[in-house]
Amino acid sequence: MTTHTQAPVEAQDAHAHVDPVRALIGSQEGSAAPIQTRSERPRSASPADFGVPTGREVNWKHTPISRISSLFEPAGDEGGVSYSFASGGEYGQATLAAGEAPRGEFFEPEDITAAVAGQGAREALHIRLPREAEIAEPIVLDIAGLGAGRRADGYIVIEAEAMSKGTVVLQHTGSADYAQNVEILARDGSQLTVISVQKWADDANHAAAHQARVDRDASLTHFVITFGGGVVRVNPTLELSGQGANGEMFGLSYSDSGQHFESQVYLFHKGADTTGDVLYKSALQGESARSVWIGDVLIGPDATGTDSYEANRNLVLTNGARADSIPNLEIKTGDIKGAGHASATGRFDDEQLFYLQARGISEEEARRLIVLGFLAEIPQRIQVPELQATLIADIEREIAEGVRS
Repeated sequence: MTTHTQAPVEAQDAHAHVDPVRALIGSQEGSAAPIQTRSERPRSASPADFGVPTGREVNWKHTPISRISSLFEPAGDEGGVSYSFASGGEYGQATLAAGEAPRGEFFEPEDITAAVAGQGAREALHIRLPREAEIAEPIVLDIAGLGAGRRADGYIVIEAEAMSKGTVVLQHTGSADYAQNVEILARDGSQLTVISVQKWADDANHAAAHQARVDRDASLTHFVITFGGGVVRVNPTLELSGQGANGEMFGLSYSDSGQHFESQVYLFHKGADTTGDVLYKSALQGESARSVWIGDVLIGPDATGTDSYEANRNLVLTNGARADSIPNLEIKTGDIKGAGHASATGRFDDEQLFYLQARGISEEEARRLIVLGFLAEIPQRIQVPELQATLIADIEREIAEGVRS
């Protein structure tokens, strides 16, 4: 099913999504008014203010709670992951304690795992792109899990100072139960790309909150790429706060049997003349393979001249796989250039397969071409040739494993 919404000419205050459970039971205090939009969700640094999720909450009802329950309590001193720079280590600064700027300048937890990560990570890694610096090579941080069931909390601050330009890559491998906060600050005129790649082992569980602020005339391109893990939930928030700010949010996932990959995306147009583009794609193969995408776009009352679009595309390759896709659009001013959203989930196209086979291409090769053509759009947007080639190879490997199974 595909939906498309074009922005109205006149101003409106549209609440795009209502949680039916909250509408029936009200808030925890007994109020009849449900939390209707992403912007209304409570935020707190204290895990106790959220309580342990039951699975009925609007932001948890698609998540397998029991599989990530270890992330609802701080890790302590277990040390479940290691950090090392594969390149660009000179841009890693001294660690930041809680309350030490710029840590916490923008980030506010909106769920229990983010609050737990904030409390549990006593020190935050600080990656800083100096003012007016143009960093040609990507800054690559390897985050390696040290063993199945090992717990870790992490906090990373990525700061692009005014007029700087560069790319930061976070690479996750190994096994761990990892709660993570990533705070991103794109100062005036900066051009920043952040790429989060999840290649965990199948027994790893990862809940991450990425929160980014983009200032005047700055640009942020954000990627979430997930191939591995048991339950991987990466929720990016991007606020276009400054006039002329630009934000692009791209995602790619390929889930196999037993894997649950989830992203709840929030794009907030706060400043005037901002532009935003969201595109997430996923492929699913195998019994109980699952993907969840929830996309919320808010165009605020002061965001005149906004141009925004979000889309999610899912390709279901086998029986038993399931993709949930929920786009939401809330507009609080009519003085915009345009806004829309779209969602489509479908099975493998047998007509395309027949067309290619009729021209002498084998069934296996035809399937490879169709799936690769569908997904390759996302890595092709990454301006790091080595990483782009690696991700294409990862897609090829996933396709080949699906054909053999």
